[in-house]
Amino acid sequence: MADTQRAPEYVGFWKRLLAFFIDVLVIVVVLFPLMMALYGGGYLDRLSAEFAAILTQSGDPNADVARILNVLTRPDSAIAALLDIRVQIALVIATIVLWRFRGATPGKMMVKARIVNADTLQKPSTAQLTGRFFAYLVSFIPACLGFLWIAFDKRKQGWHDKLAGTVVVLDKKDRTQ
Repeated sequence: MADTQRAPEYVGFWKRLLAFFIDVLVIVVVLFPLMMALYGGGYLDRLSAEFAAILTQSGDPNADVARILNVLTRPDSAIAALLDIRVQIALVIATIVLWRFRGATPGKMMVKARIVNADTLQKPSTAQLTGRFFAYLVSFIPACLGFLWIAFDKRKQGWHDKLAGTVVVLDKKDRTQ
């Protein structure tokens, strides 16, 4: 009980950025087999070829834009498949379920961080966590300023945390309780 009386230790920008990169790695490890199951064994080859086509510059901006649009609008585009609604819904649900039942994504777990209600320092509601997920857009759109805000805020809250009423704290609590 004495632990709840102490001030929380907020997790700052660099630890949260590390957690993000760990999460991206986990998503890649999980997502590629899923994408191959949904789109066939040649998916990775198509994805590599499309990225190469998109990243190639001809010196003619109009030709480059036309080539990129051609790649992305093809019905069998491997890159566009990443935007498949099934994949996106699965990512949203998986993230919110992890936040709800574990208090963190794998990256946050590895850096010993968890998401809590900013007022009570207890588990946030599912509505708060859902709002937090969609508030990422607010943090992302203006040049990721909402994420950079974490580095300067006294409670290390990004804009998405402020909108959802959450904070990310060092996880000192035993998960078996």
